[in-house]
Amino acid sequence: MFGLSGEKLLLIGLIAVFVLGPERLPVYAQRFAQWIKKSKAWLDGAQDRAKQELGDDFQDLDWKKMDPRQYDPRRIIRDALSESAQVPAATATVRETIRLAAGEMPPFDPEAT
Repeated sequence: MFGLSGEKLLLIGLIAVFVLGPERLPVYAQRFAQWIKKSKAWLDGAQDRAKQELGDDFQDLDWKKMDPRQYDPRRIIRDALSESAQVPAATATVRETIRLAAGEMPPFDPEAT
């Protein structure tokens, strides 16, 4: 978490012991513990509120499937290219090319935009 390993946390703790001293260290440790408890309670409350507001549809939603880090862009592109090469016959419609005369207006569909 945040790139902190056990050794780094131990070093930070030792520096805190020397800087704060043995008299003030328990007070600051207690404040830190209270801060952690408050932040955990706040996060739990936010999670409960989100579940209430989103409703039952999102209760059994698998969030891991929606994680964008699991997708490999190379595989997605490969699959998309292989699908476009194999167009089903039902969707492959060939349209007749219509040549317009010079100055002739192309057909316009007002509902298309």
